Amino acid sequence: MNELEVLISERQKRLPAQTDAYRISDGSPWQNVFIDALADRILVSLRDTALPPKLKTLLCELNLPVYLKRLDNDVKEAPQHLCGPEVDPRFPISENGVRYIMDMEAGYSQGIFLDQRDNRAEVKQRCSEGMRLLNTFSYTGAFSVCAALSGAVTTTLDLAQPCLDWCKENMQLNGIDFRQHYFCKGDTLHWLERFAKQGRLFDAIVLDPPTFSRDAKGRIWRVEKDYAKLVAKAKACLAPGGWMLCTTNCRKLSPADFRNMVAQGAPGAKLTTSAMTFDFDGEQYLKTVWVDA
Repeated sequence: MNELEVLISERQKRLPAQTDAYRISDGSPWQNVFIDALADRILVSLRDTALPPKLKTLLCELNLPVYLKRLDNDVKEAPQHLCGPEVDPRFPISENGVRYIMDMEAGYSQGIFLDQRDNRAEVKQRCSEGMRLLNTFSYTGAFSVCAALSGAVTTTLDLAQPCLDWCKENMQLNGIDFRQHYFCKGDTLHWLERFAKQGRLFDAIVLDPPTFSRDAKGRIWRVEKDYAKLVAKAKACLAPGGWMLCTTNCRKLSPADFRNMVAQGAPGAKLTTSAMTFDFDGEQYLKTVWVDA
């Protein structure tokens, strides 16, 4: 086996059952190069660097579809086919037995964030029949799928209708009738305020916002400045005894600072911190705090 095949083999030995999507290399041994396995495809992401010629050779030797994308701040492009067979850009992956649709032509993000694997598994474990879960900033609704598989009734919230439609596809892929669940299009802060006024409560809430956003009126929202306010608004919609998943990939916040912001938004709650999944062993950028009311 070549150097890359050894890395793949070592990762696969530690993966949970029925999982074919994971990080092969998290910036080492190739600095600023990140390699993901997505079912039978490989995605290589570069941050402010070029693809090393030797690594390109190793990738092409795999004889798998290999795609390349850049993570530079001013580049938000879909991955480009690098080598290997030409295949359908839309395809399913499996994670802990749960299936999700990926799309290499969808743009900068392909449909699921692999660094949240352990958090998705924890949401699935925490949910049970009849629970009410609110998934804010849902993107393609992976947390909603996990909750629904455990019997929860989910409300999936996102600004983009295509993301809500993608969530419905993911539910169907897992045998879930999405018509038994709720979907809300719009701004999360607006919906949280609306739910609170209506007295609509949830047993579980997922808060995984983008680090930066701008609403329809041009108002700017930043994680490092506004996350505590978000937690407080969500807490007002949390049923007694409920829980929240608070997480962010904001690199400007230290784990301690993030935990303090969550505590500020949910005073008196029990807070539990989680580490990143094992295959993301480079920069520990993802912060996760579980809030038990």
